[in-house]
Amino acid sequence: MSEQIGTAETEVRDNRLRAITSGEWAGWSTWDSDAFEQRAGPFYERVEADGDRVSAFRAGPEHMNGGGAMHGGLLMTFADSALFTIAQPELGASFGVTMNLSGDFLDAAKVGEMMEARGEITRAGRSTIYVRGLVTADKRPVLSFSGIIRKVGRR
Repeated sequence: MSEQIGTAETEVRDNRLRAITSGEWAGWSTWDSDAFEQRAGPFYERVEADGDRVSAFRAGPEHMNGGGAMHGGLLMTFADSALFTIAQPELGASFGVTMNLSGDFLDAAKVGEMMEARGEITRAGRSTIYVRGLVTADKRPVLSFSGIIRKVGRR
């Protein structure tokens, strides 16, 4: 059941995932319950018409390193968040923790670019989910990543 909070532009589902209903991120959702991701991003996610799951955020000056390119730690944080978006069909109502995350940096991202992460579940067992994906900046590949999630209990 949804409940309206704050302004007309947001709606909360399951008291954790907030649907955005206006502005640049209309049609996307964000996890208000993850304070770290809200400070780092905020990061958004959605399920597309074909069932693919995508995570995204807009690169801002606060995401850049001293050289003017996106900080590698922020890219890895985004990839870690995207793991769970991609793995959601297998994760279901379970909580999970990242057991492993690796990435290969391919190019630099700059202020203003649309950052997106897409991927696939490569293997899923009773308690372990394997994911691989790609982060793009305005559709240009900037990070390939893979990770393993361990299910740890139900929400």
